[in-house]
Amino acid sequence: MPPRSFSRRTLLQGAGVTIALPLLESMQPNLARGSESASVPRRMVAIQTNMGILPDYFFPDKAGNDYKLSPYLERLASHRDHMTVFSGVSLPGVTGGHAAQRCFLTGTPHPERGGFRNWISLDQYAAEQVGNHTRYPSLVLAVSNENATLSYTRSGAPIPAENSPRKMFEKLFVQGDPTQVESNVEALRQGRSTLDFVNDQAKRLYLTLSRADRRRMDQYSTSVRELERRLHSAQEWEYKPKPKVDDKPPADIDDIRRFVDKSRLMFDCIKLALETDSSRIISLFIDTTVIHNITHHGGRPEALAELRGHEEGQFNVLNEFLTSLMQTEEEGQTLLDRTMVLYGTCMGSANSHSNVNLPALLAGGGFKHGQHLAFSKEKNYPLSNLYLSMLQRLGIETEKFSTATGTMRGLEMT
Repeated sequence: MPPRSFSRRTLLQGAGVTIALPLLESMQPNLARGSESASVPRRMVAIQTNMGILPDYFFPDKAGNDYKLSPYLERLASHRDHMTVFSGVSLPGVTGGHAAQRCFLTGTPHPERGGFRNWISLDQYAAEQVGNHTRYPSLVLAVSNENATLSYTRSGAPIPAENSPRKMFEKLFVQGDPTQVESNVEALRQGRSTLDFVNDQAKRLYLTLSRADRRRMDQYSTSVRELERRLHSAQEWEYKPKPKVDDKPPADIDDIRRFVDKSRLMFDCIKLALETDSSRIISLFIDTTVIHNITHHGGRPEALAELRGHEEGQFNVLNEFLTSLMQTEEEGQTLLDRTMVLYGTCMGSANSHSNVNLPALLAGGGFKHGQHLAFSKEKNYPLSNLYLSMLQRLGIETEKFSTATGTMRGLEMT
């Protein structure tokens, strides 16, 4: 009997359920055997600012360990030995000017084309593997008044970001009353009931499928079972007390022109989340669209001076964040030793909408730093190779991610 055929609409409805499920996992966390990651918590913070960074003020002139700090890097001078600066890097095939902001952590080529579908982002790939160690597998944050995000599911769906520092603080540290806790648990139970329904539907469908489609359905069922396990874990977390901190909830800033101040508040929340081990995987989208006009400076001195002032402010708050991690100790190491902080942008030059020669740096995380890794400005080195190195540093056994051709050349672990 030939396998039953289904309309495209039917298949999309089935896939729609899968896409809607958060953080689907098809395997258990896969930590490197014998790796210190099994006992030492490794963390990752990925940050993108979306309107570029003036390259002349960011890139050092000389490669190697004895490079001279550029004007922007001077603002991070106290962390020179704890960071690596990259030049001559880009994400292969990622073009389209501003459209590339969706691909900073995914590396998916050609976001400007019709029918574009994103890949899974670096943070969500990591969260699938190691996110079960903490209350929140990942935190997706944004400094924006729009629906901006850095994070995408395995199906390419955007994950909404939290853009209120106050709400993030409350999520992390404010324990709900018993009624609220039970309400949250009931919502999780309802989610599991929905999965039961999906599984029943899938079993009936299974009998009508071809052998190849049955293999695909087996993979789907595995994902459903793993999500049920994750929901059960989340239900247990609801009954566990949240950590207590002395800090007060921050007051939100509504004026998007104050994106530097808003970034500072988010960085404060991120530091507390890391310090309390509430989450180990965090993304932060810093939306600076409000200065879009002056990024097209055309070399005008007054526009360049204004833009430089905004960008120096961004590096100042980044320095404050890195300093706060350095000043926080955990089992004889600093929080920065255990936290990789990626900072970069989707455009090498916002003035020309270029998506090559991306300004980027990596701080902390247990790598050998204190260097400027300079690659060819004409034939860029894949930034996605850095992402693979970061995943491996988390203890994840993988040789592939996005468009990576290997790990980042010249970047070694301590």
